[in-house]
Amino acid sequence: MPTSWTAATASAARSTPTAGTIYQIAELLEDPIRLNSNLGRYTNFLNQLDLAAVAVPAGFRKDDMPLGITLAGMARSEHTLLALASRFHGGQAAPRGARLPMLSSAGEAVPFPTSNRIEVAVCGTHLSGLPLDIQLTERGAVLLAKTHTAASYRLYALPGGPPFRPGMVKVTEGGEAIEVEVWSVPAEYFGSFVAGIPSPLGIGKVLLAEGRLVSGFVCESLGVQGAQDITALKGWRAYLASL
Repeated sequence: MPTSWTAATASAARSTPTAGTIYQIAELLEDPIRLNSNLGRYTNFLNQLDLAAVAVPAGFRKDDMPLGITLAGMARSEHTLLALASRFHGGQAAPRGARLPMLSSAGEAVPFPTSNRIEVAVCGTHLSGLPLDIQLTERGAVLLAKTHTAASYRLYALPGGPPFRPGMVKVTEGGEAIEVEVWSVPAEYFGSFVAGIPSPLGIGKVLLAEGRLVSGFVCESLGVQGAQDITALKGWRAYLASL
C-alpha cells in the first residue's frame, strides 16, 4: 500500500479481508448455509458492534479469483471510510468492475481524485494522531503528504489550552522550514472546518518547500505576542516531545 494511504488509515480505520475465500456457485448450491456463513466471518461482527464499513476491491489471487478488503471505523465515520476507499481503489492498476481498467490513456494508474477537494496544510494539533485530527477525518479528509514549508516561517506555542496549539507566522527574514502535513478535504465540508478555527489562527496560503502554495493554518502576528518561540524545533511534534 502507498505510505501516505497507510498513514492516513492509522488513526481512522482498520482493515480485514472482505471474505476469507471465494466459492464456486456449484459449491454454494451444495452447502449454502455453512459456506455463506463462512463468507461473513470477517464482516458479520461489524453490524453487531455498530461499526461503519466499506468493502473495496483489492486485486486478484494467483488463481485469478478476486479478493477484497473491508475498511472499518467507528459509527458515523462513513465519509472518512469512503474517502480512504477511493484513495486505495484509485491507486491500483487493476480492473474496476468486469473489464474496465483503472488506468489513464497513457497506461498510468489513475491518481487520487482531487476535484471538489481542497488541500490544507496543518502544522499543529490537527497533525495525524494528535487530538484534533478527528476534525479532518470525520469530514472525509485524507492525508496526502508529510512535508515542510519553505524556510519562511516562525513557529510559536500559543498560550491557552487544552488543546494546546501552535501559531505559524510568515516572515521576511529569519524563517525556518516547519513540519506540516497536507490533507485533502472535501470542498463541501471545508467551510464547517474553517468555522471551528479559533482566533488568532486562520486559513491563509502556505508556501511549501517544493514551491507550491496551498491553503493552510497561519497565525496573526499580534497573536504571538508573549507566546513561546519554538521555531528552532522546526515542528509541533518535536516541541511536544521536548516537554
